[in-house]
Amino acid sequence: MSRRLGLLLPAMLGALSIALGGCASMYFRDAGPAPEIRHEISRLPFSEYWTGIVFNGEKIGFTHLTIRKDADTGRYEIRSEASFVLRFLGIEKKIQLKSRDAIEADLTLADFAYEYYIDGSELRLSGSRQGEELVATIISGGTPHQQRLPVEGKLYPSSVIALYPVLHGLDIGREHRYRVYSGETQSIREVTQRITGYEQSDLFLGNAFKIETAMGGQRVTTWIGPDGRPVFELALRGTMISYLEDSGSATRYLALASLNKKESLVEYSLVRPDRTIESPRTVSAMRVALSGANRLPPSDAWQRCATERQEVACEMRRRVGGGDAGTSAPEALRTRYLQPSIAVQSNDPSIRRLADSIVGGSTSTEDRISRILRWLDHNIEKAPIDVFSALDVLQQRKAECQGHAYLYTALARAAGIPTRMVNGMVYSEQFHGFLYHSWAESLDGVNWRVVDPTFGQAAADATHIKLVEGENLSELLPLLDWVGKVQIRVLEVEHRKP
Repeated sequence: MSRRLGLLLPAMLGALSIALGGCASMYFRDAGPAPEIRHEISRLPFSEYWTGIVFNGEKIGFTHLTIRKDADTGRYEIRSEASFVLRFLGIEKKIQLKSRDAIEADLTLADFAYEYYIDGSELRLSGSRQGEELVATIISGGTPHQQRLPVEGKLYPSSVIALYPVLHGLDIGREHRYRVYSGETQSIREVTQRITGYEQSDLFLGNAFKIETAMGGQRVTTWIGPDGRPVFELALRGTMISYLEDSGSATRYLALASLNKKESLVEYSLVRPDRTIESPRTVSAMRVALSGANRLPPSDAWQRCATERQEVACEMRRRVGGGDAGTSAPEALRTRYLQPSIAVQSNDPSIRRLADSIVGGSTSTEDRISRILRWLDHNIEKAPIDVFSALDVLQQRKAECQGHAYLYTALARAAGIPTRMVNGMVYSEQFHGFLYHSWAESLDGVNWRVVDPTFGQAAADATHIKLVEGENLSELLPLLDWVGKVQIRVLEVEHRKP
């Protein structure tokens, strides 16, 4: 990439990042007949490349990928790293990812090792393909968790997604389907790729194949040059952009990010409704109309959602009472939501001891919930710090809403209360709009009690709009169908009486 283009691209991308989400065709042109391209990994014309990352109009980071052959095993090794800096509520959030994948010549996965760091928390994964299983060890909060996933047929690492069509065919109109192991979600996902064009643009040099990739609800458009390197990429409807550049330009983002005071995460995720909601924490009932997303939120005893014309109408009503006396939920349901997970280590000795000390001999579900909330309020700081698990929160003693929900869920399960995590939106008085938020639901008899550990609410207010249930990242991917798309009209608000 020329020095002139390397200097111009960040400014161009900052101005175009939002526009590209809906008007991409304005910036890309047909390049005429496409050449026949199919590389072999042993003869790739490159061994590494760097990309710069822009989010919501600001440069935030870089990625670096290298490919080399291991002389001892005959396999190929893909190493990649990514580093990001974002601002959230005045705090710099630093994210680093490192990965190593050992692959065969056809890109199939042999073994792997991944490291993820965010706000002082660490997640490590290592494992391999063993016959008809993928066997992994996942370490979060210093505690290992064993994972075994059944595998049929070929399995690839997610690091080869940009390489797969380069080796298996860049023919226009061709579709590729295969499965990858995603370290970020600790799950096996199906990938679909279609080569839809051969284009040129002022945003990159030369011509490039246009590839549409779908994986787990995420959709990414990538332009890959004839040499096999991705020259440009759009994700999150144009709000996330990556582009090929030299190593010096890619890593220079650190100096730029330290001067950038823009609240990128807040600006991207904030949903401003048509009117302000006063005293949101005392709202007892709320009706809203959602538009822009192609997904229906869940309905239950606390939230009712239904499609009305071109919108989704949802009514939330705060519930204070617990379960019916003398009744309980099915044992299978109770067992499911008492189980530990990678993010919610409710069986860890430190969490079990803490839960016992908090609830003591209490037998009332309502009392145990109140005791856990009081302990969290007195001992865990509310701070814009991201974590990977409940143990991270317990060790750092501070976290944002998801971390508070992780630790509450772990303590509740350890105390014998079936609990699940919930993710959606809640009204923020500070920002005068809805922000994405995490909370919990605890089973009390046969009913789910909506609990918000961040706000210390044993019965959450009715500005909570539930969009998905789940605690692992693979369960949260449907949120991408809402972020950056949804609009909200407030139809009715009721406040509880003093």
